[in-house]
Amino acid sequence: MKNDGNNAKHVSGGKDSSHSSPDSHPIIPPRGDYQTLHSFHKAEVVYDLTFRFAHKHLARGDRTVDQMIQAARSGKKNLLEGSKAALTSKETEIKLTNVGRASLEELLDDYRDYLRVREHREWDKNSREALYVRRLGRKMPQTYELYREFVETRPPETIANIAICLIHQANYLIDQQLRRLEKDFLEQGGLRERMTRARLT
Repeated sequence: MKNDGNNAKHVSGGKDSSHSSPDSHPIIPPRGDYQTLHSFHKAEVVYDLTFRFAHKHLARGDRTVDQMIQAARSGKKNLLEGSKAALTSKETEIKLTNVGRASLEELLDDYRDYLRVREHREWDKNSREALYVRRLGRKMPQTYELYREFVETRPPETIANIAICLIHQANYLIDQQLRRLEKDFLEQGGLRERMTRARLT
């Protein structure tokens, strides 16, 4: 996640621009590129993994298949839509990002249910396996290809644990993103506040 802020001082005609220019308080901020969000890429990996896991390891007709895929899709799509909404509404961006976070939390619970009812072990966060997935999660770019071999060759309980690790990583990134968005909103306001500043400039 990158900061788009740029504190450049403009000098015109040999004079220091002490008064704000129209560009210093843009009404529509230079945002909306969800492809720059690490949280989106992580959520996309979670979706790709979940789609394959649900179709391969859950019984046909089990409502959990659609439920898990929809939760994974909602996590990914709400991050995308929130980023796009940032162009006109920071409030909507925060709301949709929170919806994406909640969807991934629902998916996390589904994976935990899968392990619990089948009496499989959930990895401790400091276990050797979890630490390996955490290291893999730091590689850039994050794509499903990093995990394809595991998804195609490991037993379902291992894949479910990998998904749990990835969801924790995605949620951590989203939490950081939300803190930054809330801080930006408190400091800069939303569209109405930006329009007011532009008119007073």
